[in-house]
Amino acid sequence: MTKILVKQKLNNSVTKMVVEAPLIAKKAEPGQFIIFRATEDGERVPLTIADYDREKGTVTIIFQIVGQATTELNSLSEGDYIHDFVGPLGTPSKTEGIKKVAVVGGGVGCAIAYPVAKKLSEQGAEVHAIAGFRNKELVILEDEFKNVSDKLFIMTDDGSYGTKGLVTNALKELIEQGNNYDEVIAIGPLVMMKFVCQLTKEYGIKTTVSMNPIMIDGTGMCGGCRLTVGGETKFACVDGPDFDGHLVDFDEAMKRGSIYKENEAKHREESCNLYKKEGK
Repeated sequence: MTKILVKQKLNNSVTKMVVEAPLIAKKAEPGQFIIFRATEDGERVPLTIADYDREKGTVTIIFQIVGQATTELNSLSEGDYIHDFVGPLGTPSKTEGIKKVAVVGGGVGCAIAYPVAKKLSEQGAEVHAIAGFRNKELVILEDEFKNVSDKLFIMTDDGSYGTKGLVTNALKELIEQGNNYDEVIAIGPLVMMKFVCQLTKEYGIKTTVSMNPIMIDGTGMCGGCRLTVGGETKFACVDGPDFDGHLVDFDEAMKRGSIYKENEAKHREESCNLYKKEGK
C-alpha cells in the first residue's frame, strides 16, 4: 500500500498527488507510468508519472477525474493509502542528444509533457514549451513549465488567458521565425497530436508523441491500446508509450478511443448520484 503525502486540486477535474514510493522513485524516468488500484476491488488503471524525487522517495501523479477508478482515487485524502501502486513501467522517453526542442502539451497531457521538458532542461537543451487549454480555469503547471523552459507559451481556445489560439498556431510561428528544432515532442489529446504531426511533417521535423491516452490496463493483454504505427501493429503500454508521430494512424486510434465515452459518462453519473444519496 502506498501513502498519499500531498493532495492538491489543480482545477475542477484534475488532481495532483504526491505519494511515498521510494523504490519507484529510484528508477523512474520521464515517459514511464505506474498502475494503481485505489481499493482492493478497484480497477487497475495506468497513469504516467508526472514527477519524481529520488532523494525524498516520492512520485507525483496528476490525473483527470473521468471514470470510476479515478473517482475512487480522488476520494482518498492525504494520509490515506492507495491499495496498489506499481511501476515504473513502459519505455522511458529518449532525450539524449537533443539540443533544441519544442515540447507541446495539451490539457492534462501537460502533466506528461512536464517531466520530459524538465529532463531536457537538466541535460542542457534549449526548451520551448507550448501548453494549450480550453480556458483559463483549466490551466495547470504554468510555474513548473516556466522553471524548465527557455520560452513558454500558454494558449487558450477562448483567449481567457495567455494567447488565443491553438498550440499549432504557436508552433508554426516559432518554426517560421527560424527556430530549427532537433525534435518536437507532443503530448495531449489525440486530435491535438494529429495536427501537430501534420504541421511538423510539412517542415520535416522529427516528432515524438505519447500514446498514453489510449492505454487501459497497462500490460497489452486487453488490446485496447493497440494502434498502427508505420503499417505495423503496436501496443502503447508495452511498445511505447512514445512513438514516431509521423507514422501513427491517429484516425484509427481516435475511433477506438471513442467507444469508451459512453461508459465513462455512465460512471460519472452513477458516482454523482451515489454521493448525492449519501449526502456528500
